[in-house]
Amino acid sequence: MYDFSIGVILDSFRTDHETAMKKASAMGITGLQVYATAGDMAPENMTPQKQKEFLAMCNHYGLTISALCGDLGQGFSNAEKNPILIEKSKRIVELAKNLGTDIVTTHIGVVPADVNCATYRIMQSACRELAEFADSYEAHFAVETGPEPAALLKGFLDTLGSRGVSVNLDPANLVMVAQDDPVQAVYTLKDYIVHTHAKDGIHLDPNSTVVGFTPDGGETWKELPLGTGGVPFPAYLAALNEIGYKGFLTIEREVGDNPEGDIRLAVEYLKSLI
Repeated sequence: MYDFSIGVILDSFRTDHETAMKKASAMGITGLQVYATAGDMAPENMTPQKQKEFLAMCNHYGLTISALCGDLGQGFSNAEKNPILIEKSKRIVELAKNLGTDIVTTHIGVVPADVNCATYRIMQSACRELAEFADSYEAHFAVETGPEPAALLKGFLDTLGSRGVSVNLDPANLVMVAQDDPVQAVYTLKDYIVHTHAKDGIHLDPNSTVVGFTPDGGETWKELPLGTGGVPFPAYLAALNEIGYKGFLTIEREVGDNPEGDIRLAVEYLKSLI
């Protein structure tokens, strides 16, 4: 019914890369996203030979790379740290292109509502530099949704004058953190969406009695297996289709005791919808 492909974050299997690829392939998954910020997959460790070997392994299991994850865990709100973070982000883009993908997903930090504050300007300056670099490679830094409502993120992206910094739409984060409607977010961010995550969850009241949830102050949320949370996936996928998105629905499972089982259920659920 829809022209989407199913992917998975390789690290969600919580095992070595080849074992994870074998499991993904057996489930009928065709794409993968992999972290490239540290360890063997970091740009400084991915020699040309290792890149060749990694691509050969992907090809062996019939997988393409939907995106690299370039989230360095700090965002871009600290002017003193940004030069180092920006340079490492650029190296991840170069690695992404060598591995056959144009997309590096990342978190930039929480976009302030006050467009005149110092943090907004610092993030804006960093993202303009990232966008310019990505444009030179015909690539995209894809900002993951969730820390702020979609309309606020769109307003920030509009100031950059480029799609070099675009959007990785994570509907669960919008529900869990921003308490925003993921269907409406598709239409709000339609000009910027280049990649999506398939994840589910709910926002919880601090007094929630949901089994397995322990409130820890502030805003609270719980990630859940696909199809069991607050993301209205049938309407969400219909909206993606309406705006012409034809990319990957990349399954992400960050919690739970049985990630392989949850990923398999997610694949089955998505296949039933697309």
